[in-house]
Amino acid sequence: MSDSATPDRQPRSFGSARAAIGLAKDIPIEPAHQWRFFRAGGFNQVKLETGADLINLGDLDQKLWVALACPIADLAFDRKTAALIDTDHDGRIRAPELIAAVQWAGAMLQDPGYLVEGRDSLPLAAINQSSTEGAAIFALAQNILAQLGRPESDTIFLDDAAAAAQTFAHALFNGDGVIIPESAEEIPTRTVIAEISACTGTVTDRCGKPGINQDKADAFFDECSAFDAWWQIAERQAAAVLPLGEKTADAAAAVNAIKTKVDDYFGRCRLAAYDPRAILFLNRTQEDYEKIVAKDISINVSELADFPLAQAAAGKPLPLEGPVNPAYAAALAHLRMAVLQPLLGNTSELTESGWATLQARLAPFNSLKAAQKGSAVEKLGIVRVREVLAGSARQNINALLDRDKSFEPQAAATIGVEKLIRFVRDLHLLCINFVNFQNLYAGDSPALFQAGVLYLDQRSCHLCLNVDDAARHSTMAGLAGAFLAYLDCARKGTGEKLSIVAIFSQGHDENLMVGRNGIFYDRKGLDYDATITKILPNPISLRQAFWLPYKKVVRLIEEQVSKRAAAADTSANPTLAPAAVAPPPAKPKFDPSVVALVSVAIGSLMAAFATFLAFLGKFAAWQLPLVAFGIMLIISGPSVLLAFVKLRHRNLGPILDANGWAINTSARINVPFGTRLTDIAQLPPGSKVDIHDRYAEKSAILPKFLAVVLIVAWFFVFIWDVGILHEWTKGWKTPLGKPFASASEKDEKEKSKSPAPTNNVSTNK
Repeated sequence: MSDSATPDRQPRSFGSARAAIGLAKDIPIEPAHQWRFFRAGGFNQVKLETGADLINLGDLDQKLWVALACPIADLAFDRKTAALIDTDHDGRIRAPELIAAVQWAGAMLQDPGYLVEGRDSLPLAAINQSSTEGAAIFALAQNILAQLGRPESDTIFLDDAAAAAQTFAHALFNGDGVIIPESAEEIPTRTVIAEISACTGTVTDRCGKPGINQDKADAFFDECSAFDAWWQIAERQAAAVLPLGEKTADAAAAVNAIKTKVDDYFGRCRLAAYDPRAILFLNRTQEDYEKIVAKDISINVSELADFPLAQAAAGKPLPLEGPVNPAYAAALAHLRMAVLQPLLGNTSELTESGWATLQARLAPFNSLKAAQKGSAVEKLGIVRVREVLAGSARQNINALLDRDKSFEPQAAATIGVEKLIRFVRDLHLLCINFVNFQNLYAGDSPALFQAGVLYLDQRSCHLCLNVDDAARHSTMAGLAGAFLAYLDCARKGTGEKLSIVAIFSQGHDENLMVGRNGIFYDRKGLDYDATITKILPNPISLRQAFWLPYKKVVRLIEEQVSKRAAAADTSANPTLAPAAVAPPPAKPKFDPSVVALVSVAIGSLMAAFATFLAFLGKFAAWQLPLVAFGIMLIISGPSVLLAFVKLRHRNLGPILDANGWAINTSARINVPFGTRLTDIAQLPPGSKVDIHDRYAEKSAILPKFLAVVLIVAWFFVFIWDVGILHEWTKGWKTPLGKPFASASEKDEKEKSKSPAPTNNVSTNK
């Protein structure tokens, strides 16, 4: 099967097809447009700097697009422009829709370069009048300016076009193929339009009011014709089918509404006649009533809806008034007035035989009712339906719909003027946040998906996204490898609430925990109280990863000490009071085995310490700090290596995918880019700092002095041992330090350390 026959397979772009043809014929084909790319986020992104770049998007291989679809809801993008691009109205902008919007705008302009200027105005001379649509847009733009009293103006602004579109939309005839009751001048026609709306439903007019279109009108009149034809069949058999004439339908509805409960009542009476012992259970027990009266009872006693219509007894008729179930008193009264009196005469009770007779009288109508047509207009009644069919309502409504459709070209032009100016203003902005992520990586302005800035723990997080469901979002976003914090934000003054996810890509995570509070500023500058509700921990920096093992050990020791202290306190408290009055316990006898155990422990520790000293003895004194540093690297190495791998693979894609985007590439968040996404507090340039802190802890001089002494001593031992000090002082009478060892001296020293070889031959002799 070919690609074109597979609907769910992406169609090849025009440029790809040209390339395929060229390869097949071995004929070099020059590209129709010269694309330029920039590298950001670890991948190549196309530059969209000219109008030609935009109108040729259809030829750019979609594998080179950053995104292929995005939701409209969370975009900081004009909703009306987005609705004009979203032609299938599914709440998402897809690559084909964006291409179609760009190509339409390019066809309506003399120079596509206007698409990258981002202006909210358009010179009339920029409109391409070579097409019918373009000429209509140009003429209407001139008409709008004339109506605004600026016929000499050569530029139309978005506000001008939007006001004209709004005015046209509220006109009685606005070209959308929908009419409202006010569209008709005659009261009878308005009444029929209202009846059509009630029977077959409404559609929304461009002005926002409910109305009807041609489909609704045709369906209504077809239903009227079908209902009239059905009634004609009933009227031909009126004696059998319509015992109450036009009121037969209401009588049948009254019977059917309570038929189940009446059948239930007579069934209980039959069971009571079969066995009188069943009466106690047929009329419900005391416990059933106790459950009801224990609660608040409504006026109509709807709580008794499951109880029988009346107290059942053998052969007892159904009373229609008096001691009947109050939940069905109104239904029984309606049954009596609408059905029983016309068919069975005035009676206050209904026997089982009378109930059977009643159903037999209505059975022919019920059989015909099962094949009824035109039920949508049944509520109007046959008299009103025939009045509508006999009048000129259908012709009048069709004339109104035709009149409204005659304004369709003007409506298209009115919408087209506003649409074109909106596309000139907004399309380039959307493309550089969809086809590429220029706004995100350039940093000149926030990307359309960035919700605002979070300030927390002396940091400002610029990459914040709106989130509807943190639990669902974190399932996918956890694959990003970044440190993510989910926060609930609220403005107490207005009650506004939202949820966000913020990326922390600089600093450390020691003070980031669930429950911490910060301030979130949205793109409009409104501030929200923000509280962390969930954290997805991941490395933030290599420095944090280096010290992580030691922090874990310290934290473990602190937890163990706290647990032991708490356990000791818990066990000591119950014994404090008795111990105050009780005599001191007898001193236990000395156990000699304790000495042996202590001796073994001390011996083991001394042996281990001696082994460690012997290991250190293999190194020169100046090498000992390097050994210590090497041990630290061995401890921290795995953590640093794991953090390095994760930091290299931090990816924005899963975070946006969790928000409904279709990200087409791996948008990396490397260390330099992550540094820009999260700012750490820094003093402003030129600030003066008073370093005096009245509450600062007093620092002891001795540790600092010892540190300086140790550094100086290490340096002295180093230059002594390697021969540097000897070189410096060889002109003295007695040079200091060890001299440089030549290569031959080193070899002789090594040979002296190794044992002399034995002569097996001389030994044998």
